[in-house]
Amino acid sequence: MNRLQNKTCVVTGAASGIGWATSCMFAQEGASVVALDIDSEGLARLAQQHARIQTHRVDIVDSAQVAAFAENAGQVDALFNCAGRVAVGSILECSVDDWQRTFDLNVSGMFLLCKALLPRMLAQATGGSIINMASVISSIGGAPDRFAYGASKAAVIGITKSIAKDFAGRNIRCNAICPSAVETPSMSDRIEQMDDPAAARAMFSARQPVGRMGTPEEIAHLATYLASDESRFVTGSAVVIDGGTKL
Repeated sequence: MNRLQNKTCVVTGAASGIGWATSCMFAQEGASVVALDIDSEGLARLAQQHARIQTHRVDIVDSAQVAAFAENAGQVDALFNCAGRVAVGSILECSVDDWQRTFDLNVSGMFLLCKALLPRMLAQATGGSIINMASVISSIGGAPDRFAYGASKAAVIGITKSIAKDFAGRNIRCNAICPSAVETPSMSDRIEQMDDPAAARAMFSARQPVGRMGTPEEIAHLATYLASDESRFVTGSAVVIDGGTKL
């Protein structure tokens, strides 16, 4: 449909899961995609999916690497901050290392990319769209044993609303995507490591009233809408896509 024709979209966490699916969908919709990750092998496989996808190995928690990338980034019409990690446990099981690593990737990396690329968007007459990966496990609601994760995703919603408020008058939009459980490779890996993977998968599926987890492609469709001009009146929103989990 070419909804992203002539746009350049940067996607983090692009080597698998939601980032992979979104990179491919952005390219199919006509965008030039700049895919970032630290997984070089995954990026190499992604680059083979579409001629419009360019890949770069960038550690988004490394401020020097982010600055070097941004210096040569050129046009940026949309930034999808998709990279993240899930820490398991309550506050009593959360180590200082778990807390720091979770906030480094889920929050600080997002801060670095937004701060580095926002000036390029502001310099463009067309402005830009920032899309941040949050979760329904955040300021929207809690979940058992997701202390550090939920805290970090609440921070993402705060970042999103702050950027949206500060730059709404300068043609910059910023929105957050808030999914429930999504059938990604990382989710599958976590399930397979549990004592009873079949029971765990059934439990994760049952949490959604629709009876299943979401798919990366379903999240990618929402990201595509938020990156496109179709959503030009949408900013500061934490968009829930959760199969009815938080009804």
